[in-house]
Amino acid sequence: MYANVFTKSIRDRLGSGVIGVVALGATLLFGLWAYQDVDISFYYDLPVGVLELMGIDPETFGVASMAYGAMYDFMGAFIVGGIAISIGAAAIAGEEQVGTFGLLLGNPVSRRGALMSKTASLVLILAIMGVLLWGAAVLSADLIGVDASGVHLGAISVALTLNGLLYGLLALAIGSWTGRRGRASGVAAGVMVLGYLGASLLPLVDQDGLAHIFPWYYYSSNSPLNNGLDWGDVAVLAGLSVLCFVAAWIGIQRRDLREKGAEATLADRLRANPMTQKMMDRIAGSARVSGVAVKSASEFQGLLTVTAGIMFYMGFFIPILYNFIPTDFVEIFATFPDALIAMIGGVDMSTPAGFMTGEIFSLVGPIAIIVLLASMGARALAGEEESHTMGLLLANPISRGEVVVKKALAMVALAIAFGVATAFGTWVGALVGGQEEITLEGVVSISVLLTLFGLVFGAVSLLTSAATGRRRLATWATTGVALVTWFMFTFLSLTQSAAALANFSPFQWYLGSDPLVNGMSWLDAALLAGTFVALVATSVPLFARRDLRG
Repeated sequence: MYANVFTKSIRDRLGSGVIGVVALGATLLFGLWAYQDVDISFYYDLPVGVLELMGIDPETFGVASMAYGAMYDFMGAFIVGGIAISIGAAAIAGEEQVGTFGLLLGNPVSRRGALMSKTASLVLILAIMGVLLWGAAVLSADLIGVDASGVHLGAISVALTLNGLLYGLLALAIGSWTGRRGRASGVAAGVMVLGYLGASLLPLVDQDGLAHIFPWYYYSSNSPLNNGLDWGDVAVLAGLSVLCFVAAWIGIQRRDLREKGAEATLADRLRANPMTQKMMDRIAGSARVSGVAVKSASEFQGLLTVTAGIMFYMGFFIPILYNFIPTDFVEIFATFPDALIAMIGGVDMSTPAGFMTGEIFSLVGPIAIIVLLASMGARALAGEEESHTMGLLLANPISRGEVVVKKALAMVALAIAFGVATAFGTWVGALVGGQEEITLEGVVSISVLLTLFGLVFGAVSLLTSAATGRRRLATWATTGVALVTWFMFTFLSLTQSAAALANFSPFQWYLGSDPLVNGMSWLDAALLAGTFVALVATSVPLFARRDLRG
């Protein structure tokens, strides 16, 4: 029976890992191709301290280390970590959420036996991903004809695997203690993002010692791509992973398992409260009108809290943190050539506005809102089918088209809440930090564009969900589109032959006008909003004409 749990978990989750590797490998292939046309000689004129901060070894630096650094060292870590968190959160809490864990335990298998099998499947999937990533790295260099000697491809693949395993097991532990999949994935993702920020930013303000408290530090500090594995860092990551497994081992035995649907949404709680019952009844209306939107939005309250909370606290602290960056580093940022500025999102990191855009809005903001809205879009239709609740929903006097529209409206509501939290945190942080050049107009403009940007990818997920009825496919299709369009914005803009293609990327519409400095670009806002509306409108006939899955 343990073998059956193990093999079923592998069968259910390996596809997500393979899709992630294929998407990352394809982007790496194009990145190597694009970087061949980039003049990288300017790197050798940068101070040694900056090269060390960027993880660059002048003796081995070249096109290969640039491309692998961007794709594996950075983007790859988030992709592998995200997949691991998804698997870990679904292992126990996900089974409870869909009501299958009790069925699983009806067979001759104990709780801890099931946990062992789920953990073993997580380890094996990540190991397979590590091997495939190593193979993709070697194959890409051979296909493009790039010299990858001196770059430790095996070491970065192992580091990616260990880093992802830690966050996957953290999600597994939280899910084992709480039985709540959203909480497990949200907290683990929050720890991963905050760890990246702590390990990256604290050394800039002479707080390298504090950076040691973040697990991400033990993944990135030694730069395994350039220097190989540091066995001390490997031991720390492995030890933390073991601690997470021990926590899961204890937690799975210490509580009553939850029944399917036992978790009340925020709307349910407000409706149960006598003080807010009448108000919620009016807001919710019938199942045919706004009740679908209210319920859909409430289901993602946990993930919204985590993602919006991260953005609020980042917006608050980054403007203050800028004041503590040594003047030497600020002056070095000001000397970066145009090619390097393009590679870090086209922002001048020597100014408060550029630093805030680079640290808040060019990376963490897009990742956070895509995770939130892509998850919602995938679950909006395909999730209802997979949990066998779509038939119950459509038994009410409501058309399929209305269901799609109401789900999209719920997505808009969450996106607005996310944008408001981001804008408020950033504006307050700028005031407290004394950053007078950060205007309210700029903060509102970039937050609005971030909200519209996220809605585009939420709509991509909704469209795929409507067309296929498969939640995982919708999630990873959106991830693939995000990677391709990010590549268009960052890499293709550096190549003369394909630079024009960058204008078709939502990242360009979002950040290309530098809205934090220049204010709102109404053309870009119209492009983002129009794309969202068009994708939702296309989803309606696709969903209406498809046979629903049982």
